[in-house]
Amino acid sequence: MSQAHQISAGFLPLLDSALLVVARELGFAADEGVALALTRENSWASIRDRLAVGHFNVAHMLAPMPIACNLGLTPLAARTIAPMALGLGGNAVTVSRALWEEMLAQGASPDLDPRSTGKALAAVVARRTAAGDVPLRFGVVHPHSGHNYELRYWLAASGVDPERDIEIVIVPPSFMADALGARRIDGYCVGEPWNTAAVAKGVGRIVTTKAGIWRSSPEKVLGVAAEWGEAEPKALSALLRALYRAAVWCGDSDNHGELAELMAGPAYVDCPVEWLKPALGGLIRTGDGGEVATADFFVPHAKAATFPWKSHALWFYSQMVRWGQVEANPANETIARETYRPDLYRQALGDLGVALPGANAKVEGALVMETPVGSAGASLVLGPDGFFDGQVFDPEHVDGYIRHQLAARLKA
Repeated sequence: MSQAHQISAGFLPLLDSALLVVARELGFAADEGVALALTRENSWASIRDRLAVGHFNVAHMLAPMPIACNLGLTPLAARTIAPMALGLGGNAVTVSRALWEEMLAQGASPDLDPRSTGKALAAVVARRTAAGDVPLRFGVVHPHSGHNYELRYWLAASGVDPERDIEIVIVPPSFMADALGARRIDGYCVGEPWNTAAVAKGVGRIVTTKAGIWRSSPEKVLGVAAEWGEAEPKALSALLRALYRAAVWCGDSDNHGELAELMAGPAYVDCPVEWLKPALGGLIRTGDGGEVATADFFVPHAKAATFPWKSHALWFYSQMVRWGQVEANPANETIARETYRPDLYRQALGDLGVALPGANAKVEGALVMETPVGSAGASLVLGPDGFFDGQVFDPEHVDGYIRHQLAARLKA
């Protein structure tokens, strides 16, 4: 097939850029008539700004970032849409070996359980505060990132105020392990393989995972320059089809060895192949000789992993409000809701017979087990999708959820 659509895309060296890489390298894009040009960047700010000024048509993007762009929270704010997610999960929280020893002394369990490790970290923070020690410093990859919001959610639910009790700084993903080793930070939340990198280098211990904090939760999306998407609807639909087929391939465990080899290459993540295997297999090497089987650590295809749920967008919006990044009002809520575009996903994939959810939003945290749900096309099973503290998020009651979180913080 002639490659009628020329599409430029930016990405960061992370495992969850796999759908873009596989679409290009295994020919799924070419089969859809797409000439996909990939450019590796080192920071999310660069991805955001290059998309805004037209260097890229689309990008591997932090799931909250298009919302932040549309809310005017970014320096070069440009209208951005998210017609597809690039998978679920893939993150973890890693701390220095020294901090892990302190957490162990406070009863942290070795199994990545967010309740145990969060409680232990809170005890460490309280002891350090009482002693007048310098606050712990944690790294996240961007202020408008799932990493920032999930780290804060975990800390706050564990009794740590992220605004007062610790310091949160911005560090590019591939620099995290080295920053930890140089003692510039005490811990971080990042996507793979940069948690495993700290384990491999002997400088860190993984303490919990995104799948533990909020199971089946979104991580990256396909960020699309809205003007380009509106001008080139056929090209966008072709790309979504190619990425969906790449997701199916990535989700097949028989392909994980080949996927790890491909992603480890110098043009992409540029790391040892062994750093990518724990996330793909869900057997997480913790950093003290142990391994913990983690269900749904990284999900590229199953459970509607590529569907852009509006409830995901609204949860990120709720956290932007919670942490003072944006005002809560109906206009902002509408902007967040309309940033994610399941309508475009349905248009592109409807003829392929794929599982299309019967709704565009769902109550997050309501499914305690795998549950068949209504869908068009193939059958669909979702969940479990719980938050570790048992809370649920109903996208029909965003204001009430925000008020509850703000009240809990004031009470603390």
